[in-house]
Amino acid sequence: MDTNVLNKEAESKSRLLTVRDLTVSFSTDDGTFKAADRVSFHIEKGENIGLVGESGCGKSVTALSIPLLIPSPPGTIESGEIWFDGLDIMSMTSEQLQDIRGRAISMIFQEPLSALSPLHRIGRQIIEMILLHKAMPQKEAWQFAEQWLSKVGIPDAADRMFAYPFQLSGGMQQRIMIAMALMLEPNLIIADEPTTALDVTTQAQVFELIRAMKKKHTSMLLITHDMGVVWDMCERIIVMYASRIVESGSREDIFSNPRHPYTIGLLEAIPKLTGGRTQLKDIPGQVPSPFDYPKGCHFEKRCAFSMKKCMTENPPLYDCGTGHRAACFLMSGSSG
Repeated sequence: MDTNVLNKEAESKSRLLTVRDLTVSFSTDDGTFKAADRVSFHIEKGENIGLVGESGCGKSVTALSIPLLIPSPPGTIESGEIWFDGLDIMSMTSEQLQDIRGRAISMIFQEPLSALSPLHRIGRQIIEMILLHKAMPQKEAWQFAEQWLSKVGIPDAADRMFAYPFQLSGGMQQRIMIAMALMLEPNLIIADEPTTALDVTTQAQVFELIRAMKKKHTSMLLITHDMGVVWDMCERIIVMYASRIVESGSREDIFSNPRHPYTIGLLEAIPKLTGGRTQLKDIPGQVPSPFDYPKGCHFEKRCAFSMKKCMTENPPLYDCGTGHRAACFLMSGSSG
């Protein structure tokens, strides 16, 4: 076997998560489009990664692909590899996937009300997950669930176990999702914009709760469009635009030395709290339709540095030094 192939396999097995050349498409009445196009990244054990980008760029699709939760139809994983803790996710049976979902890989979904069943009480939904993965009596599982609701700040936890999701506030629903995600001490937490529907105060409480309850050995993939949140929560950042990864690097690299024009535009659009009144900068143009992505770089029509080759060629992720990479032809001669 080729040495490079052996090295890739060994690397995939030593890391907690390796996603390589993932391509996911969706079929609709208007045609087929790629929601994730040759996406590759990795997560080390105990590492917190931020996946950022505008709505519709492919963040959630990438996240749902990891435990193979893409609805099929209409979604299809066309190609790629997903390795989790040395295991080939793509070759797993439905029984094997059921075993790792919730136990080894857990998710905090964007909309807790849609993730929780409106027809069943909170307690039943929680202990169903516990009993699926833990060998314990039902009474003990019920007490275990109550304890976790108390841990995440749910008042009157014993009574809330008998409530239906719609009887609770959005903040409480999200706290229940966090409890369900953390209680089995998973190796990887995927948090898909977990505070989108919450007010600013509750958002801060939720993230502080995740930080406090997450074990040191647990890794996290945080999907968001809020650059301030990833600065506070993550060590490394991946930037997506229109189905592709355009830049990745350490938190300091991305914020202090962004290399891709899209990342620069994102950071320039963040309001400043100092320096008096300033006019917010925007990124000209609009995100292209997924049915009509440019042939070359997907950011080409909005980029101030566009070159002729950008129209026809897709730039690879160039090495900018110290693990910092950017998919821009301006970086073709960069060495850091």
